[in-house]
Amino acid sequence: MTGLTSTVGVSSTHPRNMPEAHAALPVWNAENWYYEDWPVGQKIRSLRRTISESDSHLFNVLVTDIHPYVQDQMFAESEGMFGKRLVAGAFVFSAGLGLVATNCVNAFSYGYDKLRFIKPVFLNDTIYTIRTNLDKRPRYKDLGLIRASYEVFKNEGELVLYCEHLQTVKYKNPADFVGKTEK
Repeated sequence: MTGLTSTVGVSSTHPRNMPEAHAALPVWNAENWYYEDWPVGQKIRSLRRTISESDSHLFNVLVTDIHPYVQDQMFAESEGMFGKRLVAGAFVFSAGLGLVATNCVNAFSYGYDKLRFIKPVFLNDTIYTIRTNLDKRPRYKDLGLIRASYEVFKNEGELVLYCEHLQTVKYKNPADFVGKTEK
């Protein structure tokens, strides 16, 4: 198999705590994009994911969310304003962003802005996400700042969540940004 090149993933991260032959293999589903490689305006769409009751329940147990709208079927049906149980907004945020998350070894989360829960998501709704690279600017000596929007939709295209993710990303050529950074 010599001579084959990887089309997906980082050539290797070369960890020292595994056999050398394993460490040399390309890393699946990981990217080595640099700041210069992120095109402003690029859009990507995720696969879809149906949120099951077990998905929702496991998340609620993990984060100790016992709100009756997400955990109490009888309350949700008889007293809740939607007539059925909701999926916790924090789970919609996590799952929605996870659908388009990259494993870029050169990018680091800086935070989120403008997080809005626009419409409720219910058990067995199917979600998908569109990510748009909004802008980027040099920020630090070795890292630029990228801002991308995440729009999570349910079922046949109803917008349910919006946020903007800020990431710092390593420069491929830091010398190109000398005198252009904020800090």
